[in-house]
Amino acid sequence: MAFLFFSLLALLPLASAEDTLSTAGYRSCLDNPTITITTLDATYDRRTRIIDFNVAGYSSVEQNVTATLTVTAYGRQAYSRTFDPCDFHTNMVQMCPIPAAPFSATGEQTVPEEYAKQIPSIAFNIPDLDGDVTLELRNPSTNEHVACITSDVGNGRSLKMPSVAYMAAGTAAAAFAASAVSAMALGMHPGGAAGTSPSFGDVLGWFQGVAMNGMLSVQYPKVYHAFTANFGFSVGLVPWDSMQNAIDNFRARTGGNLTHDSYEYLRKNATLVTTASARRALLFVRDTTISQNNTTTQLGNDDDDFPHHNTTANAVMRKEEHVVHGIQAYAEQLSIPQANTFMTLLLIWAILVAFLIVAILLLKVILEAWSMFGNIPRSMESWRKRYWWRLAKALTNLILLLYGIWTMYCIYQWTNGDSWAAKLLAGVSLALFTGVLLFFGIRIALVAREAQRRDGDASLLYEDKETWVKYSLFYENYRKGFWWVFVPAIIYTFARGVVVAAANGHGMVQSIGLIVIEGLFLLLLLCSRPYQRPSAGWINIVIHVVRVLSVVCVLVFVEELGISQTTKTVTGIALTVVQCVLTGVLAVLIAVNSIVGLIRENPHRKKRKELEKLNSRDPDDLTALDARNSLLMSPVAYFKRNSERFGRSKEQDGDRDALVPGAAGMGERDPSLPRFAEQQEIGRAF
Repeated sequence: MAFLFFSLLALLPLASAEDTLSTAGYRSCLDNPTITITTLDATYDRRTRIIDFNVAGYSSVEQNVTATLTVTAYGRQAYSRTFDPCDFHTNMVQMCPIPAAPFSATGEQTVPEEYAKQIPSIAFNIPDLDGDVTLELRNPSTNEHVACITSDVGNGRSLKMPSVAYMAAGTAAAAFAASAVSAMALGMHPGGAAGTSPSFGDVLGWFQGVAMNGMLSVQYPKVYHAFTANFGFSVGLVPWDSMQNAIDNFRARTGGNLTHDSYEYLRKNATLVTTASARRALLFVRDTTISQNNTTTQLGNDDDDFPHHNTTANAVMRKEEHVVHGIQAYAEQLSIPQANTFMTLLLIWAILVAFLIVAILLLKVILEAWSMFGNIPRSMESWRKRYWWRLAKALTNLILLLYGIWTMYCIYQWTNGDSWAAKLLAGVSLALFTGVLLFFGIRIALVAREAQRRDGDASLLYEDKETWVKYSLFYENYRKGFWWVFVPAIIYTFARGVVVAAANGHGMVQSIGLIVIEGLFLLLLLCSRPYQRPSAGWINIVIHVVRVLSVVCVLVFVEELGISQTTKTVTGIALTVVQCVLTGVLAVLIAVNSIVGLIRENPHRKKRKELEKLNSRDPDDLTALDARNSLLMSPVAYFKRNSERFGRSKEQDGDRDALVPGAAGMGERDPSLPRFAEQQEIGRAF
């Protein structure tokens, strides 16, 4: 197990090596202590094997104590030592005894070599190190705890960093650009780039799945929780100071409570805690002196119920422990208050809508100017004439991409939001988006049913140009017999959002629900193989297999199952590695398939173009063996058989012989072949 654990750690990105581990933040681990500790700074130097620490606090009575310093990593105790502050080697005379007043003491402990060897070198490089240092003070006479404080240990590295988020966003942007370039290269026809995979929708859907995994109410290790935070942009959580302040002001005017749920509170007055053991404690920042506007402020030494010592402070502040889980934990680690999540997505959506309107309008203006001063390509004419429909189609596509997370945020807003206006906007927008998708779904189903009744199949959805232009965004990647797969795909995204939001706070329910949903959709893909191109089918199957395995692994982090911290950490790192690898594979496939998309035409469009070419063939260009080589056949009506799916030509009669008006019916005769045998009999008769 240990070999597997550190092998997985080695796969993660590492920075340049450092030789120290330091504490970051601290919290009380004892109710009603007689000694209140307000500072615990500890640093371990690998080269000297020395732990230097600084302790400060105040006591209500003078007393002698013994101290126990314990270091744990990934749920396992790595080092523990009990010492007397009065001992000469510890050099902590300020705590010998602890006075009935504020005190501050520094000390050091040398870690024995046998313990130091057990600390792997990778611990100084691994991002989001999961460890902590605990200092316990006991009364030596009664062995009773009089104080306890715990501090997280880290090396200053984290997978939650702008560079990773930028790379993920760049991958999504590359997928979008590849689809756009392929579409332009193929004449900007709506079906031109269809089938290229991974598409922008595939990549964005994968990123959204990773982000939604990070929103589950389970005890993730720090490394995985930090990793999933890099994909917050895919679910609309983009930290923007002015936007969050504007949303806070909007909530304040519409019934919101900003006391412990605002951007300002998260930035200045709270430190996030996700462990259940810290629910009733106060989490202070370490004593830190900052300078601003020529004033000095001391942070961290303040409590209203006890005397305190602060010789440098003009102002005193403290940060409260803010216990979070689920969607709230994910959003607030990005500095977005949980009550602001829906409004943040709404504003991001509004910005995207404005961008689409301006971009498509600009394209129309360019094409109009081009047509005035020259002849634009025929393939561009559709964009010039169909501005409003192109815009409506782009907005519908945006709704389709965001529908799952929109459902999740709307339900979360109704159950956890505080602003009546935000709740109203959530309800109206979800009803509107659902109505748009229902309209298109019903319309496509009606067209397919009518085509099935008249022609025996739903090929008209792909072969009729007008129908394709209007509705192809829903089914363009699917084979003709599986056009309907877009319906379960929409239901799948809706169900995921409902489970994550409605079961927020119940990790077991969320995990089981997602296993069922992901498993059923994967089974559908395996049984139907609906994608037009095999490459698209296999890519989507692999993505959904990883999703199923990911949500199965989430069970490891469910608190009710009581699985060890080491197992949780190994599983979390394994998930991080697998999802990193799949993200990299998608990035490579985007580059490869964007080139393929420029060369290979969409099969649906290719087949329809061949049919249009056949139907536009010159009827006078006949050969002796041409199946239409009959002077009695009306070529115009004959050609309309393939293009007019919902009605007969006015020149067609009841038996579809398509004869020239006034001519006798052909019956069982073949109009394309001369009846030589009958002519010979007539010749012999004469």
